[in-house]
Amino acid sequence: MDWAQSELPSPVVREDEVTVAARRRKKVAFPSPGGSPIVPSLTPARALQRNTPASLFRQAVTPRVSGVSSILVPGGRTPRYASRTGLSSGNLEDSDWTNTSPVFELDNSSFFRDDEANLSSALLKEDDPGEAAAASLFPEFLAAFLKHSSSAVFELLEDYQNICQEKVEVLQTVVLRAGQNSKTAGVRWLLQQENCTWRLVASLYRDRVQLALEDDMMIDMAVPSESEKVVVEQLFQRDAVIRQGQLVVDWLESIAKDQIGNFSDNIEYYAKNVCWENTLHALKTRRKSTSDFYIPLVTELDPDAPLRQQRPLADLDREDDARLLKNLFTLIRAGMTDEAQRLCKRCGQAWRAATLEGWKLYHDANMSSGSSELQPVEGNPNRGIWKACCWRMAEEDQLNRYERAIYASLSGNIKPLLAVCESWEDCVWAHFRVMVDSLVEKELVSSGMAHQELETLPREYLEANWTMEKVFEELQASESKRVLDETKEHYHVIQKFVILGDMDGLMDEFADWLAASKPLPFHLLRFMTHLVLFFRSLGLALKEEVCVDVLKAYISLLTRDQKTDLVASYVGQLPAELATAQYAAFLETVVQPELRPRCLHLATEAGLDVSAITKLVVETVRGRDDADFTHHSQTLETGTTKDDQKKIDVIDWLLFDPAHRAEALKQSNAIMRKFLALQKHDAAKAVFSKVPEDSMREIYSQWTGVGQTAPLPAEDENAVREHLCIRAYLEAYEAFSDWFSHSGSAPQKPALAPGAKFTERVANEMKEKEYEASMTAWSSRLDVLTEDVKERIYNVLLFVDGGWMVDNREGSEPDEERSHQMAALRSLCLPRLTFLLLSVLQSSSRHQEALRLADIISSDQHKLYQVFSKEELRRFLQKLRESSLALLDQGHDPLGYELQP
Repeated sequence: MDWAQSELPSPVVREDEVTVAARRRKKVAFPSPGGSPIVPSLTPARALQRNTPASLFRQAVTPRVSGVSSILVPGGRTPRYASRTGLSSGNLEDSDWTNTSPVFELDNSSFFRDDEANLSSALLKEDDPGEAAAASLFPEFLAAFLKHSSSAVFELLEDYQNICQEKVEVLQTVVLRAGQNSKTAGVRWLLQQENCTWRLVASLYRDRVQLALEDDMMIDMAVPSESEKVVVEQLFQRDAVIRQGQLVVDWLESIAKDQIGNFSDNIEYYAKNVCWENTLHALKTRRKSTSDFYIPLVTELDPDAPLRQQRPLADLDREDDARLLKNLFTLIRAGMTDEAQRLCKRCGQAWRAATLEGWKLYHDANMSSGSSELQPVEGNPNRGIWKACCWRMAEEDQLNRYERAIYASLSGNIKPLLAVCESWEDCVWAHFRVMVDSLVEKELVSSGMAHQELETLPREYLEANWTMEKVFEELQASESKRVLDETKEHYHVIQKFVILGDMDGLMDEFADWLAASKPLPFHLLRFMTHLVLFFRSLGLALKEEVCVDVLKAYISLLTRDQKTDLVASYVGQLPAELATAQYAAFLETVVQPELRPRCLHLATEAGLDVSAITKLVVETVRGRDDADFTHHSQTLETGTTKDDQKKIDVIDWLLFDPAHRAEALKQSNAIMRKFLALQKHDAAKAVFSKVPEDSMREIYSQWTGVGQTAPLPAEDENAVREHLCIRAYLEAYEAFSDWFSHSGSAPQKPALAPGAKFTERVANEMKEKEYEASMTAWSSRLDVLTEDVKERIYNVLLFVDGGWMVDNREGSEPDEERSHQMAALRSLCLPRLTFLLLSVLQSSSRHQEALRLADIISSDQHKLYQVFSKEELRRFLQKLRESSLALLDQGHDPLGYELQP
């Protein structure tokens, strides 16, 4: 494989993920020297076509290194990368840098588009505009995850970045109206950090995955010694640490490049093409003046004059130089070295632009090329001398601190560089830049390509043993309070462990955050969830319990915010048993009937076990009542409570799919057993009415529909029988209720007042006739109801095939709790129905029929006497005694037969 087949000024093939500049819909323009109107050039909204595939899983591996002509350049970029910066394509003199800041100028008409302005106005009316604007991130992230869940994972990361960037741009317009101290600014900051982190993850893990795919292809090759460039090319190919270190540098520079549009110091450079024009003017004026009083100034204008002569420049030139140097460092920090050189040349400091050029590695293609045509020589043959000079300039205390930092970044001198680094990102950039520089120089020394001048550099630089871990240890020991505080920020902690590739450390941090009392920001929790899912998709070894806790925390957030359409997909990422419990807990919170079918449909699409979930929901709700089965004499009839209503409604989860009808029958039976034990007959009837009438037919139909010729499973058959038992009991109780209600509504016989007049007596006679007619109708109706209640209670007492609430078959797995409840119900309900029937018969003067109950209760065929307690049997016999006495009063024997003369 020819790793140096083409020219790329970068140690790695850098992807679009290192910047979002190409995705911004902004117009970037620079004024022309003639003062002509600015002609904006529109940066493409979509990223340009990549040379490296977006998915390393689907396409062939692309070589990382084609050339290293800019390995050590501050943010060196490939040509296609530079073309997206929106710079003019002319030469160095084409742009007038004297009256503009060397940063991008935004065209407000493009940035504040009409639709965004209208949207921001609407968002400002919300209580929390930031959260309102970012609320759509939750469904958008899920949509992206589902879209790429089984395909290219790096395209998924690109979608995440695009989604975040779009929201950041929307929030930016809101922040400009609401203020930088608003809650919206905090949300915007979170999304900016998230976007940056996704960029870092995509960049590093694309390289790491590609490295894993290339492991079988890599072979040990002798490092050629023909040039510095070739040596370092080979280093970047084989050394993942230096390659990923450079990716971190690129990432940090891309962040600075995105932020440079907000750079506040809009400097005006008064110098046009002449360097230090105010000092030059002062010196020319002195030649013509005869005054003896002069402000001490340099007498020569070469670049080294101020330091050599120990004399200052003119005040205005010193101010211009200070602003220029600060802005140059800002450009270098953003990886925009070409723009920094252009600015130097335009301001008359071409010599300074040349000092920024000496980093290039030397390579003479004619030494190895067999072609007769001469090839141009690349790089700096005296790079060692240049670097030693840069180091000494960085150490020079008399120079401006930003000038020292510029040359420190080029020579690997960490101390002057850190002196101007204010933020965590700046310090990480400085350390990683120095680390890459140090590793490159060590490789050149070991290959014999190093310059003798490098030996003049301090021993601590030459012997430094930089590692990624050491970088973050240095940051922990920083003297800057701001850097120490930013080191603890959530996203910076995540970025640290992503750079180190320390998944265990990252999972430990996640566990600590979840265990803390302070809740995590919603968007951070969303990011953590999708980061864990991304790492899973790569097959990385993660702590499963922490991954589960992160997913559960995010699911709880979605449940609390009633984002019902999103929950199922994330629950589907949990282990099967836990997913069942988690989704069942979520379904308990769904109280709107119209949403329930939708939730079950989403669960099916997510691959969840809907049958087990709905069963668990019902069992959980009905199991919350710890009340035991109690004897009916200790509990009065009670009404339906809110908790009872929840148990009634929960059975709906099992009724949406006919395939769950058998389970619905079993669970409804269990709920009704508890209601019957507590004498909540209305609640039991409500549950019974929930079960479709065709349930039993549906169960048998499903069983035979799968080609089964054997009887139903014992559990299903017993559930059907129990359902019929409960129906018989509810019908008997309802019949008694109707009888009781009717028996208490007998017509009242009209009474004639003493001393009534004739007309009143006539009227009373008419009322008596009406009473007799009503009484006849009432009695007839009462007889009908008496027969009905007697028949229905007998249906319970004499239930076929073994008796009421008695199974016909034994299941494969006996349910002891159910067996206990059914036996208890027999003891609770059968005596009660017996006493109700006795009261009905005695109230209707059917004493002989009442006495026949003794035969039924004492029958060995039905063995109903076994469900009566001693006290109940005593009461039962007392009732029978009352009927016998009544029969004796009527002239019959105690059993109701006619007495023989």
